[in-house]
Formats: sequence, C-alpha cells, structure tokens
Amino acid sequence: MSDAPESTAPESTRQPSAARIITAACVGNALEWYDIAVYSYFAVYVAQVFFPAEDPTTGLLLALGTFAVSFLIRPIGAVVLGSYADRAGRKPALALSIALMVLGTLIIVVMPPYEVVGLLAPIGILVARLIQGFSAGGEFGSSTALMVEHLPGRRGFAASWQFTSQSASTLLAATLGTVLTSTLTQEQLLSWGFRIPFAVGLLVGPVGWYIRRHVPEAPEFTRTDAAEAGHPGLVLLREQKVRVLLTIGVLAATTCLNYLITYMPTFAIKNLGLPASVGFAGVVVGGIALLIATPLAGHYSDRFTQIRIMVPAAVLILVLIYPLFTLLVAVPGLTVMLGMLAVLGVLKAAYFGPMGALIAGLFPAETRATGMAVGYNIGVAVFGGFTPLIAAWLITTTGSPLAPSFWVMATAALSLGALATIRRLGLHRPPAPSGPTLSG
Repeated sequence: MSDAPESTAPESTRQPSAARIITAACVGNALEWYDIAVYSYFAVYVAQVFFPAEDPTTGLLLALGTFAVSFLIRPIGAVVLGSYADRAGRKPALALSIALMVLGTLIIVVMPPYEVVGLLAPIGILVARLIQGFSAGGEFGSSTALMVEHLPGRRGFAASWQFTSQSASTLLAATLGTVLTSTLTQEQLLSWGFRIPFAVGLLVGPVGWYIRRHVPEAPEFTRTDAAEAGHPGLVLLREQKVRVLLTIGVLAATTCLNYLITYMPTFAIKNLGLPASVGFAGVVVGGIALLIATPLAGHYSDRFTQIRIMVPAAVLILVLIYPLFTLLVAVPGLTVMLGMLAVLGVLKAAYFGPMGALIAGLFPAETRATGMAVGYNIGVAVFGGFTPLIAAWLITTTGSPLAPSFWVMATAALSLGALATIRRLGLHRPPAPSGPTLSG
C-alpha cells in the first residue's frame, strides 16, 4: 500500500454526497463494534469452548480477560494507523483497518475448540482479539476525521453517525443473540451456534473495503502539508498532551456505559438467574433507543454546541445509574430490564451523539486522526475493555450485584470534570482547518 495520499484530480473535484461519506466512514466502525458486542454477548459460550476450567467462573474471567487484554494494543494501533492516516491519507488507513478486522474475525470463526487443539485454542482467540484491537485502534480517528473534514458545517451530525453505526451493529448482534439463544439448545450453541454471529460479520468486510477504496480523500487533509508538520505522534507528545488527556476523560462515562450494556446478558445469566434471551432483549431495546436518539443529539449539537447537550446527559447518568440497578436487582425480569436499558440508551445517545465532533475539534487536521485515535483508544482500553471484567470483579469482591453502578458513577464524575475543563480553556471551539499546529 502506497504511503502517498490516494487522491486523483477527478476525484478531488467531485462533491461526494453526505450519505456516501458517512457510509464509507462508518462501515468499518460498525464491524468493529459488532465484533466487540458479539464477543461480549457470547462470552459464556466462548469461555466453555476455548477457555475450559473446573470452575465456570474462572473460565468466564479468562474469556473476559482476553477481551480486556485486546484493548491494551489499541493505543499502539492508534499511533501506527493514526499516524499513517495523518501522513498518507484517511483512505489508505481505513482500507487497511477493515482488512485487519476481517482477518481477526475469520480466526475466531474457524478456530477449533480446546478439546481438539488444546492450548492453541485460547492462544488463537487471543491473537484474533489482538489483531482486531490493533485494527480498531486506528479506526475511530481516521473515520471521524474523514467525516468532519468532508462535512465541516454539520460536523456534529456527521460524527454522530460513528456512534449511530455502533448502535446499529450492537442492535444486530443483540438481535442475533436473542434469536439464537431462544431457538437453539445449549448443546447446539456450544457446538456451532455461537460462531454464526461472527460469520455474519465476515460478510460486511469485503463490501466495506470496496466502499472505502472508492471514497474521495478528505479535502481538509489535502490542504495540509503532512510532510512538513512532522510525525503526528511526536507532535502530540510535545504539544498536545492536555488535549489527549481531556479526550480520555470525555470518553470515560460513555465508554464505560457502553460496555456495561454489552455485559448485561452475562449479568442477567450469572447474577439474576434470568434466561439469556432476557438480557439480549434488553440490549435490543437499548440499541433501538440509541439508533433513534444519537443522530438527533448530533444534529442539535450543531445548533446548541456539543458541551450544552453532553453535560446534562452526564449528570443524569451519574444520578440515575444506582437507582436503576437497585430496581433491576429488586425486581428482576424482562419489563424492568427493557425499561432500564431504554433509559440508559437515551442518556448515552445524548452524551455520545455530540462527542465525536467535540473531540475532533480538539485537534488540528495535521494531528487529528492520531490525536483522536490515541485519546479514544486509551480511554476505551481503560474505561471500556476492562468494564465487564471490573463489573464481574466488583460483584465477586463486594458480594453485591449493585456494585457495577459504582464504576459507572466514578466515570461519569470524571467526564464531567473533563467537560468543565474543556469549556474553561475554550477548547470546544474547533481549530482552523489548516495552518500551524495548535499547542495545549
């Protein structure tokens, strides 16, 4: 793959439609989150097939630990693929990213169980998750940069589709989970049924790769002199550390809440004694709420600013998460699960719908893909990938099924602090599309 920006004269003069840009940017992001959701939803079955142990809880913790460890490589992918996007262009970085995602998913689909290949099974799943984590590391920054640079007048609405696509993919994963766990026996699920959702994800890869190869390069990127700007990673380290830290803080609440939602099917089975289908149905309802509310939040953030919508949402997450968990534990059942995840879905949409545009505005074009990718993936690694493991550990340590809400409350408080700092420093105003690299 060439290191030169892949733009031609005819392509650079065309005015691509908003739908084309959003589709190209979001298809890989949707596949990434689909794979993440599927792994989390089917963690119980992945544990029994690839991580057998005498104690079922130990096997589950091993599977969730592999899920969490894969997030540690995301910052490395963020630096490598984000820098590639800032120097070579958004297009080649996005094409490479989706190809790596497909490879990781394929390994999970074809990997034999532990009883057939022994230790090669858990090692193979770990390698697959590491490949996916590396790929995902560069996905968010490059794809969001592509959208906000093509659609600067509607950057809030455009960037919200990053998260709308996450909602759609999570909804698809939860729907498949509901159907499979409701129609297949436990033996069928363990034998081959849990592999079906991963195989479905493979179908998206070639289509997404083709779309990304044929989308025009971001115009704001082509106006910058990437070679003279210096290595984006070094620029971030020297001049933009505060912006990266604020990105991590902003992500804390929504990322934690997202992975808590994906953990709910496992929580329903292990801690509430409910059928797996109840947890999946709840996630479906939450996904529908996110799918509808997220682009609306992004749209209105272009009118009222991102900060003014995100702060009230974070406050409500902080205040309501404990009462919602208390109600679910006291009255476990389908109705309460559906109501709880619908409320969390709306609050999450209000917070993270405007978030992509806010984070993109923290960085100039010369370092935007790298800065967003590094901050985003460190935040996701800390507050996302470890959330299911932390939730399980808190429940085991405290003996209380309400314990996961404490973690959500802590992250919401951290995000409110980050948003307050961004407003105080005036960093919520997007930088100029070109020119010298901003410090801060």
